Amino acid sequence: MAAKSLDANGFKIKKKYQDAKDIIISSIEPQASGGSKTIAEEIASGANYELDGPLRRVPPYYFTYLTHCKERWRNRTLLDIFSKEFRDRSEEYYRSTIEAGRVTINHSPASIDTLVRNGDVISHRIHRHEPPITSRPIRIVSDDGELVVIDKPSGIPVHPTGRYYYNTVTEILKHDHGIVAHSCNRLDRLTSGLMFLARSAATARDMSSQLRERSVYKEYYARVYGRFPEGEINCDLPLFTLSPKLGLNRVSQSGKEATTLFYLCHYDESTNMSVVRCKPLTGRTHQIRVHLQYLGHPIANDPIYANRRVFGPHLGKNGEGNDEEIIAKLSAVGKTESALSLAYEEVLKHQITQKGEKLTGEVCPECGTELYSDPTVADLTLWLHAYKYGNSDGSWEYQTKVPEWALPGYVVS
Repeated sequence: MAAKSLDANGFKIKKKYQDAKDIIISSIEPQASGGSKTIAEEIASGANYELDGPLRRVPPYYFTYLTHCKERWRNRTLLDIFSKEFRDRSEEYYRSTIEAGRVTINHSPASIDTLVRNGDVISHRIHRHEPPITSRPIRIVSDDGELVVIDKPSGIPVHPTGRYYYNTVTEILKHDHGIVAHSCNRLDRLTSGLMFLARSAATARDMSSQLRERSVYKEYYARVYGRFPEGEINCDLPLFTLSPKLGLNRVSQSGKEATTLFYLCHYDESTNMSVVRCKPLTGRTHQIRVHLQYLGHPIANDPIYANRRVFGPHLGKNGEGNDEEIIAKLSAVGKTESALSLAYEEVLKHQITQKGEKLTGEVCPECGTELYSDPTVADLTLWLHAYKYGNSDGSWEYQTKVPEWALPGYVVS
C-alpha cells in the first residue's frame, strides 16, 4: 500500500490536490491564458475580493475543477453525471463545454457519451462566476495557536464546494487573517455561529473526535413560525437526504437516527414567531431545520423548509407533501424564482419586481453561461445560530453573543 502524502501540519493531501501540483493547465486546454502554470499555482494566486456594501464579491476568473470518479458515478456517461449531479449550469452548457474539449478524463478529451470508470480523473476548466456572499466579518472567538474558534456569519459556506471556492470561510480566513486551518465541525452555508478549525492534524483529530461524542453539548437558537409549545419537546425522527443535488432532507423511517431537544424561550405575538433553544444530540444534515418543520414550526425565514410555494399551506408539517412535487418546485428556487420564505412574504409582497438571487436571462459575453442576480438578505440569512458548545467534563466551553433576531422585540425588516 502506498504511503499517504501529508502536508507540513500532518494533514493528508487528497489525491486531487496532489495532482493539481503536477498538472500543467496547458495540458488540459492549450489555449488557456497562463497555461504554463500548474492548477495548484493558479489557485494559490488567490482571489481579488471586492467589498460592496452588504456583499463580498469575487470577479469572474478561470478555474480548473479536478475530481476523481465517485462510486455512484461509475459506468455512467459524462453528460449524465454533469447534468444530474451539478445544479450550477444547464445541461445545454455541459453538452457544449464537453463537445468543445474543455472536459477531459485522465487528461484526454472526452465526449458526452464517454463512460466514467473507477479511478478516472475528470477535469473541467470553466470561467467561474462565484455568487456574492455577506460582507459581515468572521469574528475570532478564540485562537490558542492550535485551535481556532470563530463566529461564522450566516450566508458563507465553510469550505470550497459547488459554486463557491474563494467565498468560503477557510479561504477568507487565509486572506483576511493569515489563518490556514481545517474545519473540525461544519455548519450549513446559511447557519451562523460557532465553528472550530484546527491548524494541525493532531488537533483536528482530537477536536473532531470530541465533537462526535455525546459528551459534547451543543445549543442553538432558532426563530420559528407560530407559538411553540412550552416544556421540553423531544423530536427523535430519522432523517433521509431526498435530493443531494438540492440539499433537501426529509423525515423518513429509512433515514438515519436523529434526535433534537427543543425549549421555548419566548413568543412574539406581533409577528407570530417564537424563539426556541435547540439541543441536537446527533449531527445530521439540516437536522434542526427539518425537525422544526415536521413539528409545524419551521424556521420562519428558511428558504427551503418555510417556503409555501414548495411545501404548501401547512409547510410540510408531519411530513406532508409529495416528494416528487416538492423536488420539482424546489428546483425552480434560485433559478426561475427567488427564495420566498414565510418571514419575507409580507416584505416582498409590496415590491413591484421580486428581488433575490435567480437567473436574469443574461449571459456572460466571455463564456456564455447564464448569469444570476445578486442575493438579498432573504438569500443570505437564516435564523439558526450555533450559540454554545462545551464538554460535559468541564474542560472547555465556548459561546457567542446572542443574535439580535433572538432577542425580544426584534423587528423583521
